[in-house]
Amino acid sequence: MNLIEHALAALVIQAIVGLITRNWWLGAMLACGYFIGREVAQAEYRWIEQFGDGLRVNLPWWGALDLRVWPRADQWADWLGPILATGLVAWRMHR
Repeated sequence: MNLIEHALAALVIQAIVGLITRNWWLGAMLACGYFIGREVAQAEYRWIEQFGDGLRVNLPWWGALDLRVWPRADQWADWLGPILATGLVAWRMHR
């Protein structure tokens, strides 16, 4: 999935939750939580491959936050895009 697809998927999740509960911020949080969790898990795997000798047991608690495993802009955009898209929709629907 690319940035646009991530944002669109997040908006779909947000719309489903927002229409059911009338809480667009909740929809934004659920959608963003999914994509943030997904990217953090991928960062953990990158850290394990690069610095942990391929063993999960070597992963420190801060491994996914190590900036060395976030070298490409698309890795940042994959979670920032959904945050921006759903945040704007939630803000607009709240007004």
